[in-house]
Amino acid sequence: MVVLVNEDDHQIGLMEKIEAHKKGILHRAFSVFIFNDSHELLLQKRALNKYHSPGLWTNTCCSHPRENESILDASNRRLMEEMGIKTELKPFLAFIYKEQFENGLIEHEFDHVVIGKFNDQPLINSEEVCDWKWVDLDKLYTDINNNSGDYTVWFKIIFKKYYDKIKLDESNR
Repeated sequence: MVVLVNEDDHQIGLMEKIEAHKKGILHRAFSVFIFNDSHELLLQKRALNKYHSPGLWTNTCCSHPRENESILDASNRRLMEEMGIKTELKPFLAFIYKEQFENGLIEHEFDHVVIGKFNDQPLINSEEVCDWKWVDLDKLYTDINNNSGDYTVWFKIIFKKYYDKIKLDESNR
């Protein structure tokens, strides 16, 4: 189940995840960005069995909170489930996006972006993730522009729209 929200992020109901994605109903989501001390971003490559965007590179992890679960609690839960990482997370920004996929599903999400630090190797869950890498932000920006099809829609939106804010925040840590 996903938490349906209005444009002010107030809960207005619940819906089964696939149904919400088929109908394009606005729901709450989160995206985790983990950086190391070298100012690199940890990316994951989505497992090949995912129902959308399989095999594409994306931010460290992302998902949907459960009903009555805070964004930070949900982010910590999924970060451990997908990447085997436990670290302190903090809110960074939130925005709404809507994109249709080739398979007919529609992502319409109120996405909360959270950030954290980690300097080790993740212990990936192969059901969720098939690869990972640390990437320099400037090199990533160039690669997204040159190889857009290698990345998830939401990650490209977040990264391009908030690149300057991500760089500024990361350099101030």
